Amino acid sequence: MKILGIIPARYASTRFPGKPLVDIYGKTMIQRVYEQSIKTKSLAHVVVATDDERIAEEVTNFGGQYVMTANTHQSGTDRCAEVAEKMPEYDIIINIQGDEPYISPEQIALLSTCFSDETTQLATLIKEIHAEDELFNVNIPKVVINAQQEALYFSRQTIPYLRNMEKENWLKAHQFYKHIGIYGYRRDVLLALTQLKPSTLEIAESLEQLRWLENGFSIKTKVTHLETIAIDTPEDLKKISK
Repeated sequence: MKILGIIPARYASTRFPGKPLVDIYGKTMIQRVYEQSIKTKSLAHVVVATDDERIAEEVTNFGGQYVMTANTHQSGTDRCAEVAEKMPEYDIIINIQGDEPYISPEQIALLSTCFSDETTQLATLIKEIHAEDELFNVNIPKVVINAQQEALYFSRQTIPYLRNMEKENWLKAHQFYKHIGIYGYRRDVLLALTQLKPSTLEIAESLEQLRWLENGFSIKTKVTHLETIAIDTPEDLKKISK
């Protein structure tokens, strides 16, 4: 089972243009993500998937490898699928977020273990919620899982809803989970996903993984105890200093 790590990276971010090239203590964001990723022993290879020559040049400068992709992709998943088509020798694709400069190799390795089960189509990570500011934050997607640790649903709302209980007691009564946005796919499943049209649930919640569930795909989850720091805006750089 050969596993390929792909880091989608685009220059034209609405909230943070040029984000992959921002300097973080002497190294660009994309370099830090790449260097963390290649520490993962379960990955046979790591590439950056980009549509921008400036990012490609930076990857070359620090000794990494990249694949040029189309500039029409709507998501990192679509960009990963183009790379998967060009590199058919890999069985599993791990989609590594390009805006988490200190992503842990342990998290990538944990996600990779999901595919030791031959029935796993897709996989992602989840983390326990222990703070109310996360539990009721609509910018943090939540997930509910079944007994086989497969995702049942993702929502920006707090799920499940605990009926007949004051919200300040919810964390004591139930274990809630938030979604950590790193994905793994079997190659054939990834290619199939790109043929799906946006679904009603996906559009409603603005969460692409709901398209996959709505079309009958199963998403395996593993619980991570490590936190990630995503840089979505210039203001988020302050998180790094802390």
